[in-house]
Amino acid sequence: MPTAMRRIDQIVREHRFFAGLTDADVDLISGCARNVAFAAGDYLCREGQPADRFFLLRHGRVALEIAAPGHGALTFQTLAEGEIVGVSWLVAPYRWQHDARALEPTRAIAMDAKCLRGKCDADHDLGYEMMQRFVPLLVQRLHATVLQALDIYGDAHKS
Repeated sequence: MPTAMRRIDQIVREHRFFAGLTDADVDLISGCARNVAFAAGDYLCREGQPADRFFLLRHGRVALEIAAPGHGALTFQTLAEGEIVGVSWLVAPYRWQHDARALEPTRAIAMDAKCLRGKCDADHDLGYEMMQRFVPLLVQRLHATVLQALDIYGDAHKS
């Protein structure tokens, strides 16, 4: 039996990252959203490119990767359904700081960063709410990257 089609605002409203937002805020945010899909191996973003969106993962897994000198691409975190890919959209100069690669067929909601930044600039309460939600992600991703770097370079110093 086919599942009922859901509107994008319903999907955003149900995403745990946006839990507790007002209906008005969800409606504003949803105006910046669209459905996207990626095949296994596709890149959602590449390091150095403009960070013009972020993604709410609905299905699939995504590897966050950094270039490690002498090691090639290194996965520092794997994300799955319910998680967010992308925090670089929030901080100037709005460039991706890593690659994000789909490990399997992946469906997501892509949020237009310029659209959302404009709405946050116009509504500072919404902007503050987004910052409160994204700053912990920034800290968690930084911590994961540091631990990965310690693991790689710690092994290099043992030899």
